[in-house]
Amino acid sequence: MVDRLAVLLERFPVSAQVFHAGPLCGINTLEGERELGQLHLVQRGPVEVFHGGETVCVDRPSLLLYPRPLTHRFATDPERGADMACANLRFEGGAQNPVAAALPAFVCLPLEALHGTGPVLALLFEEAFARNCGRQAMVDRLFEVVMIQVLRQLMERGELRGGMLAGLSHPRLRHAMVAMHESPAREWTLEDLAAAAGMSRSVFASAFRERVGLTPGHYLQGWRVGLAQRALRQGRPLKVVAAEIGYGSEAALSRAFKAHCGLSPRAWKQQDAAAAAE
Repeated sequence: MVDRLAVLLERFPVSAQVFHAGPLCGINTLEGERELGQLHLVQRGPVEVFHGGETVCVDRPSLLLYPRPLTHRFATDPERGADMACANLRFEGGAQNPVAAALPAFVCLPLEALHGTGPVLALLFEEAFARNCGRQAMVDRLFEVVMIQVLRQLMERGELRGGMLAGLSHPRLRHAMVAMHESPAREWTLEDLAAAAGMSRSVFASAFRERVGLTPGHYLQGWRVGLAQRALRQGRPLKVVAAEIGYGSEAALSRAFKAHCGLSPRAWKQQDAAAAAE
């Protein structure tokens, strides 16, 4: 079976850059920066976390994930503080990245609940709190590994309540979704997708809309447009990309693009470039 996460992260990757490692004392506010998420690992607390009117008390080693920009504040003992490692996350495409968009605004997990991450976390903390050569590059990569493990666990536990990742966590729907991800240029029919999922046409259509929140056709259009947006950022011409993602011409892709985004590809590219320059 094709790896459901590999296809996502190959086409819409996430990168990490550590910006703090060590004790964090007193009150610290982290502003939500444009198009950046954050991943915090609490090795020793306690920590009170405040965001959007919500307060979370972290009293054991935990992971705190903000996949999209959200200002938050940490309160720790002013003298003893809390031992933490923190990294910025850059999802390619920012808020339009389908992985970032599918995640909850905030995820808090005890480190002990992240199965199989013990050796990775031990190495991450060891490197983060030391000053070895190559430390930055190694800790950045380890944060990315942890992020993949979080995505894997959220999908395998079936705790996501809607959106792409919720669909990918479904034992049958995920086969149809991976098929669309792998072969976006194919002229998929509802019957084809239902067969890939091993379900009847009507049951598949109903289950897909209930779980993902979109019809299969709208989901496929969104996936194709997301690929087109990535291609535009890379400077590739739409007339070449159109055939790769299932449209017979540049004009057909442009119509689908505007229907999905409300902007033509040219206008969207200008807006995206202006936002990136801010």
